[in-house]
Amino acid sequence: MLRSAIPYARPGQVIGLFGGSFDPPHQGHVHVTLEAMKAFGLDRVWWLVSPGNPLKARGPAPLAQRLAAARALMQHPRVEVTDVEALTETRATADTLAELRRLYPKVRFVWIMGADNLAQFHKWKDWQRIMDSVPVGVIARPGDRISARMSPAARRYAKYRIDGQARRLLGRAEAPAWCFVNVPMVDVSSSQIRARGGWGAGVLPE
Repeated sequence: MLRSAIPYARPGQVIGLFGGSFDPPHQGHVHVTLEAMKAFGLDRVWWLVSPGNPLKARGPAPLAQRLAAARALMQHPRVEVTDVEALTETRATADTLAELRRLYPKVRFVWIMGADNLAQFHKWKDWQRIMDSVPVGVIARPGDRISARMSPAARRYAKYRIDGQARRLLGRAEAPAWCFVNVPMVDVSSSQIRARGGWGAGVLPE
């Protein structure tokens, strides 16, 4: 892998990592990205468009199609859409984070996730290694609060939770550290778009 093929980051920057299949990307992803950047004091956000989701039986649309749609949708000077996992040949988030920390030893990373992911986080491969390696910022909508806050991951790491009032400190915190914030949400999901036939070859999301 060429070092020039992966995103540039300056030493000391705080980079938010927002991973997923983005099958397809939509305005909800954009909204979470911008809210996380503001809430957690992030310098930049990288979208990590995954080659595939190991928790899903059905494979996503081709990576090139999802990357093109994501880049067309996410237009912000501090956000970069990447295929880092394909370049590093990693699939599990824990392995991707380990490789990124090796490649960028002086950069601070924050993993961004929705509250729905926190609720099932304990099913991820090496999930405790993720929590122990980088701070985690959780963006929630009101309906997800109870299941996320009562999840095995939330209970296991309860003493490492940063209060929402101090959320901008998350990027400079030492792992394990996580913060849970509520924001207004865009009511759209990738599964809804696929179900109504709004995603296919040559189709970009609205």
